[in-house]
Amino acid sequence: MAGPMALGIMAIQAFNLVDIFFIGLLGTDALAAISFTFPVTFVVISLAMGLGAGLSACMGQALGAGNHQQAALFTSHSLLLTLGLICLLSVLGTLTIDPLFRLLGATEALLLLLHDYMWIWYMTVPLLVLPMVANSAIRATGDTRTPSLVMIVAGLVNGILDPLLIFGLGPFPELGIKGAAIASACSWLMACSVGLWLLWRRERLLVWPLQQTRRMFAHWRQLLHVALPACFTNLLNPLSTAVLMMILAGLGTEVVAAYGAASRIEAMLLIGIMALGSVLAPFISQNTGAGLHQRSRSALLQSMRFALLFQLALFGLLWLSAPWLAQRFTDNEEVSAHLTFYLRLVPLGYGLQGCFMLLASALNGLRVSSISLGLNSLRLFGILLPLAWLGNLWRGEQGVFIGILVANILAGIIAGLFAWWRFPWKIKRPM
Repeated sequence: MAGPMALGIMAIQAFNLVDIFFIGLLGTDALAAISFTFPVTFVVISLAMGLGAGLSACMGQALGAGNHQQAALFTSHSLLLTLGLICLLSVLGTLTIDPLFRLLGATEALLLLLHDYMWIWYMTVPLLVLPMVANSAIRATGDTRTPSLVMIVAGLVNGILDPLLIFGLGPFPELGIKGAAIASACSWLMACSVGLWLLWRRERLLVWPLQQTRRMFAHWRQLLHVALPACFTNLLNPLSTAVLMMILAGLGTEVVAAYGAASRIEAMLLIGIMALGSVLAPFISQNTGAGLHQRSRSALLQSMRFALLFQLALFGLLWLSAPWLAQRFTDNEEVSAHLTFYLRLVPLGYGLQGCFMLLASALNGLRVSSISLGLNSLRLFGILLPLAWLGNLWRGEQGVFIGILVANILAGIIAGLFAWWRFPWKIKRPM
């Protein structure tokens, strides 16, 4: 199940890279403008991921219990709530484009570009969020191949339309940064149409959502019980990264550049774990719904074992290739030295970091994402940032990197002990 998901995640990352590449060709102002949109888009995507996690967990338990009608009703109610929330966010966002981005520090020249891009983005963002949540429902049935294929095709559509609409190639008008927003909207429309059609025709998981209104509110409460902590968990990572960047900024531009490059490499190295975690949640929700609690526990422990062995093998490859990789990212000798040190040290803890990520996904599958939120808060603000700060006082940038490694090791040990002694935490039956 995780294999197709890994391809889908890579397609999403390629989607973002293609957008940045073509927008960058428009000039520095356009690239700066699109950079200002990242905090806003990340909040929306975090909301979508949280709603998807809630739907996947609750619906998966209903399917595991053999109650397909209940699963269809829950899916329909969840998509209705998703549509309502994202439309409200879309309207509020459209009305606050100028004041929000002024607050973030955008100049008047950039505000013109931001208004052109974000007005279209806000108006069409429901087409992004709905397929993300719908794909979570499809994955909860055990099918990860189809959602991944949809993501890949959407990325291809975006990649084809970007240059046509941005630069006005052939019969297409030259729309500049507006063209990038329209290209994204077209790819989202395709993904949304396919995702909803699959839920309706193939999976039979869409029904008229306004039937049984009393149960609809109960389903919304169940969804938000999982979704809200999952959303906040997603938002914790960029917040802690911002604090970490403040620590590194005091050590010089070269250190910040090295960490930025290392973060991009790290995102690629953790794709396998991210894919495994995304399918572990629905797997566990279905099995706990069927009463197969030992199978759920075994799946988590075996996934953790795989994460340790897989990431250890990657660490061996990184140790050998770190100088070569560093030279690919920069020609500055000082940045290259910092990056090489990072790549030969911090990835040693990626396996244990992966164990923590897998536990968080498993807890979402059990519909106890508030525990996941608490553990992630402890990892980031109780372990990672204090150790990075102490490492900075001890040995500068090397101490910070050592602190990150130690934090990942400690978090992984906590996750392993929790999985061994306390998983499954408790089981919530679908209503």
